[in-house]
Amino acid sequence: MAKKPVHYVVVDAFTETAFKGNPAVVCFLEEEEEKDVEWLQAVAREFNISMTCFLTRVATSGTGGSSPRFRLRWFTPVTEVDLCGHATLAAAHTLLTSGMVDSDTIEFMTLSGILTAKRVPEMKSSDISKIQGGDVPGIWIELNFPVVPIAEDDDAKRISSVSKVLNGTSIIEIKKTVKDDHFVISQLRPDHFLYPINTIVIPSAKEVQPQFDEIQRCPGRGIIITGSAQPDSGFCQSIFCPKTWASPRGGVVKVCLDGQNKKVALRGKAVTVMRGSLLA
Repeated sequence: MAKKPVHYVVVDAFTETAFKGNPAVVCFLEEEEEKDVEWLQAVAREFNISMTCFLTRVATSGTGGSSPRFRLRWFTPVTEVDLCGHATLAAAHTLLTSGMVDSDTIEFMTLSGILTAKRVPEMKSSDISKIQGGDVPGIWIELNFPVVPIAEDDDAKRISSVSKVLNGTSIIEIKKTVKDDHFVISQLRPDHFLYPINTIVIPSAKEVQPQFDEIQRCPGRGIIITGSAQPDSGFCQSIFCPKTWASPRGGVVKVCLDGQNKKVALRGKAVTVMRGSLLA
């Protein structure tokens, strides 16, 4: 008996322009138990872009008001990962704009727990139903993600190397992510108010002159420098990851931190650029 095709789409996330943003493949599986991990990994390797994700609808109890739920897994060409923002946005965009769900909110069951995505209209509600080429124009999608925990970094050698990276810029505090792959550096301009360290604090770009050659020698994938901005503009942010390939495609993401609930909201747009079927 011939294998049933697996439908997929390619979506450019965090953009509203084709061939911009961050691309991801979204594959739709009807019965995940028929697809083992080796097959999922082989598909991701075949597409060979940064992320391929797999969606499987999960049966709900049928109680009124419950959001549709899908199992969501993410694969790079070489391994499965615990969390991916742009592929989750791509999956949510596809579900919300294809008519596959009759809801403004979706829940995803993932290795990082239950994640939610919701439609945030940018235009009048009467215009949202107008679908052009498979995409609903003018909507943002908001993802609710867990905050990555950070801890104190008391490694004297690392602190010294970070100071060198920033060309001698004064440092208030250094923290690291629990996976030890990013470092958060808090810096204060003497004439500005410093927000509490346990919130997202971002530095003045005018004061930071990073040495990129030195950043490449630092442990971890990169550094996130934080501090206060101009009095009337709150925060600004600088992230330096020269070890990671940076795309010239650009993109837009809005971020809002809910420190009390340890959640972060990522808001962005997306556009579908390709549709097809897997035959193998």
